[in-house]
Amino acid sequence: MTDDFAPDGQLAKAIPGFKPREPQRQMAVAVTQAIEKGQPLVVEAGTGTGKTYAYLAPALRAKKKVIISTGSKALQDQLYSRDLPTVSKALKYTGNVALLKGRSNYLCLERLEQQALAGGDLPVQILSDVILLRSWSNQTVDGDISTCVSVAEDSQAWPLVTSTNDNCLGSDCPMYKDCFVVKARKKAMDADVVVVNHHLFLADMVVKESGFGELIPEADVMIFDEAHQLPDIASQYFGQSLSSRQLLDLAKDITIAYRTELKDTQQLQKCADRLAQSAQDFRLQLGEPGYRGNLRELLANPQIQRAFLLLDDTLELCYDVAKLSLGRSALLDAAFERATLYRTRLKRLKEINQPGYSYWYECTSRHFTLALTPLSVADKFKELMAQKPGSWIFTSATLSVNDDLHHFTSRLGIELAESLLLPSPFDYSRQALLCVPRNLPQTNQPGSARQLAAMLRPIIEANNGRCFMLCTSHAMMRDLAEQFRATMTLPFCCRGKPAKGNCCSNLSAPVTRFLWQPAVSGKGWTCVAIHCHW
Repeated sequence: MTDDFAPDGQLAKAIPGFKPREPQRQMAVAVTQAIEKGQPLVVEAGTGTGKTYAYLAPALRAKKKVIISTGSKALQDQLYSRDLPTVSKALKYTGNVALLKGRSNYLCLERLEQQALAGGDLPVQILSDVILLRSWSNQTVDGDISTCVSVAEDSQAWPLVTSTNDNCLGSDCPMYKDCFVVKARKKAMDADVVVVNHHLFLADMVVKESGFGELIPEADVMIFDEAHQLPDIASQYFGQSLSSRQLLDLAKDITIAYRTELKDTQQLQKCADRLAQSAQDFRLQLGEPGYRGNLRELLANPQIQRAFLLLDDTLELCYDVAKLSLGRSALLDAAFERATLYRTRLKRLKEINQPGYSYWYECTSRHFTLALTPLSVADKFKELMAQKPGSWIFTSATLSVNDDLHHFTSRLGIELAESLLLPSPFDYSRQALLCVPRNLPQTNQPGSARQLAAMLRPIIEANNGRCFMLCTSHAMMRDLAEQFRATMTLPFCCRGKPAKGNCCSNLSAPVTRFLWQPAVSGKGWTCVAIHCHW
């Protein structure tokens, strides 16, 4: 295997510009040994090490079933579309490779049909997008919504025509045989290498989906890139939450069931309206948007207690009304199950005296989330690893604290793992400049986007564009786009408009971009701006 990374090795022969790097070779050796011994491995590989190739080559050479999990869907697409084909071609790998995303990333044919039937009640723009999606549904092979260029990725139509773990009908769905998720899972089951992301991996491990089973197949090797994100993501999936989006989606599905299949049951419309109204009223009680706080303290407020009780009452009403029509509509049957689930979650969230959990809430301009997350996921993740024996490999550029990996391994309960720390080959003191501006306003304050744009504008113009910007919210991204559009002549691309398939097509042009995770790289970018808030 190490010959692959030699000056005259397979990678150098097949990949233009490939140069051997000793840290990369060291990591490849460690990954090979971990796979051969079936033991866990934790590797911190600094930026520029070439860690992707360092784990891909040994994984492909091993000829075992491999799951590769990335930190984001953007990196997942990059790995599947660029890195894997490059290394596979260089090593003449003949195994099957598959890409698997969460079900909300695939067009749901049943929900698309339901929206088309209820189209007269949709706003004009959403109805127009639904019509475009019906046309696209006849053209797409895999139903991956990231490949749809006719509808903007921030269109309000997408949540209406994609499914979630909560509202998927599973094997009861009339479109089950044509389901894009089913097809993607079958391809993954037959593949030798499957590329997923951390959210899907953990959701699949924790949530056993009724009637549908696990999406991700069993594997001999599990590789986690950008592994530093795992502890925080794991806490989400080992906890519980309930959001206004879930409640409003439930209300919409009850309404669709009434208007398309159960027109003789007017109580369905009434309970759906009450649920939507109670969710909106609860959001109003939370005050200003952009806030995250302590749920225990929030529930001590008498007004919040009344709003909380109203939510529970409306969910109980939906449960009772839907129960009267069970068996008449698969959509309503699924809505009944969700109403039951949400009532249970609401009850659990109200039990704020349970030790070992953090109770919190957050709100945006229109929505809220109530959640509890465990203070530690170490025991549960350790149990998860024990249930799936094999080689567990964790890598990232940022895993250690003071050159020690104990903080990371203890958070996930990883024991008896081999470890390796590889420094970055870059001389940051000579090759980079870091700027942390002072005195910028809070994100939720009026004019924050205007002041941020004014601060960034001279830097972007002096750099002739070539700037890559990451935002923490859609709202800030859109507000900054408006500011730049009004005050700058340099072209820029805002993710969502146009579709992201076109957004990253020309890396060398002077352009300012807005993306959630680093999805592109190359010599074109010489300035990166990250907007974040605590």
